Amino acid sequence: MRRLLLGAVTAAGTALLGRSLSTPPGSPRFHGRTAAVAATWIAGGLVAGPPPRGTARHPVAGPVALAVGAFGVFYGCALVAHRIPPLSRAIAGVLAYADRGSGPAVYATTLITGAAEEVFFRGALQSSVTRAPVATSTAVYALSTVATRNPALVLASIVMGTLFGLQRRATGGIQAPLLTHVVWSALMLTALPPLFETPAPPG
Repeated sequence: MRRLLLGAVTAAGTALLGRSLSTPPGSPRFHGRTAAVAATWIAGGLVAGPPPRGTARHPVAGPVALAVGAFGVFYGCALVAHRIPPLSRAIAGVLAYADRGSGPAVYATTLITGAAEEVFFRGALQSSVTRAPVATSTAVYALSTVATRNPALVLASIVMGTLFGLQRRATGGIQAPLLTHVVWSALMLTALPPLFETPAPPG
């Protein structure tokens, strides 16, 4: 029964995610649909069972430091991707939602969605898998992201999904990956748009 529930939530959240990224940047519908995605992940994660908080030697400093390190790696990759037209267009397509939206609303949407993903994918989903839980939760996370039809987001979901899954396994709960996800997302949202912004036309 629990696996059926998780499958239904995954399907619903994936469909909503695809619809949210199909709306034009700057559209009010984007925030509404993204909020629906976050609500689906949180509700599904909580209904399947309260996710464990976990324990860590450095419950805040450790996840934050890891987020900063991951951001550094991704920023370096972004400098390279900026010179590869297909990847540059894919990243710019995502960042357009930050450029054309309200700053606080975009930050709130991004951070809440990131936290919601941890509640579901590293909380309920990873807890329900007995064989290769990290690989399985990462695979489902990446497949869900495919609905965005954005290769940059899919690649990021594979890399970061693996990192978050390993954190979940190491600490026994979602607090560490949730903190890392939120801080990493905030750093990416702050630093990447200037790198991929389109120069204004002359005159």
